[in-house]
Amino acid sequence: MTSAPEPLPPRREATTEIPSLHDDLFAKPRELVNGFDFGPATAVVFDDMLGRSVPFYDEVQRMIGELAADFAVEGTNIVDLGCSTGTSLIGIAQALPPEANVRLIGVDSSPAMLEIGRKRLAAQSAGHAVELRCADLSEGVAIDNASVVLLVLTLQFIRPLRRERLVQSVYQGMTDDGCLILVEKVLGESSTLDRLFIKHYYEMKKRNGYSEIEIAQKREALENVLIPYRHEENRELLREIGFKHVDLFFKWYNFCGLIAMK
Repeated sequence: MTSAPEPLPPRREATTEIPSLHDDLFAKPRELVNGFDFGPATAVVFDDMLGRSVPFYDEVQRMIGELAADFAVEGTNIVDLGCSTGTSLIGIAQALPPEANVRLIGVDSSPAMLEIGRKRLAAQSAGHAVELRCADLSEGVAIDNASVVLLVLTLQFIRPLRRERLVQSVYQGMTDDGCLILVEKVLGESSTLDRLFIKHYYEMKKRNGYSEIEIAQKREALENVLIPYRHEENRELLREIGFKHVDLFFKWYNFCGLIAMK
């Protein structure tokens, strides 16, 4: 008796994903460590950097995509402030129904990041309308008709004195019942917890291939550039602006994700 032929393996679709180079920006010892920037050298390794530096990064991006799809409203905008290379917008585009009538808008201050983002989104935006803009969020931002706004690892780079104004402009430009998705690095609620969280965070980075010198030099580069709040401070800021519901959808030591409804 002749056995039935084994089924062929599924055909893989060709991809035009722009590969991220391996992050070795801080691998060589430096006499002087300058402040962290988002220029061309950072842009080409940024996705590898985030994948190895942010806990559960892929899962957080998946959650952002499905939450954004839950709140997306026909005929409105989905705005990613600090969109970098477009990862969150790509995830949202793939989570939305193909026929969804929404416009994806990304805003970033780095032309190098936006250049990579345009290439990635052209290949992976699932046919949705996309617009990328170059702007400094510290100087304010104009938002209109947005059912979803993202601040993914962005607000922490805005000077504290300017954060309230930025979040206020987000709130004013959102539709009723729209949502803000905020992902941040945060401080522990006590100095003891903060030290423990940071210790375990650096252990994670070592597991992901970063050396002691890379961790130390990047920490120095980020000093006074990335200024985190405590989780409760971010929650209080959102409530003071006027968001009626604020909830935690992700927490890992010194990283958290908040969703706030207008």
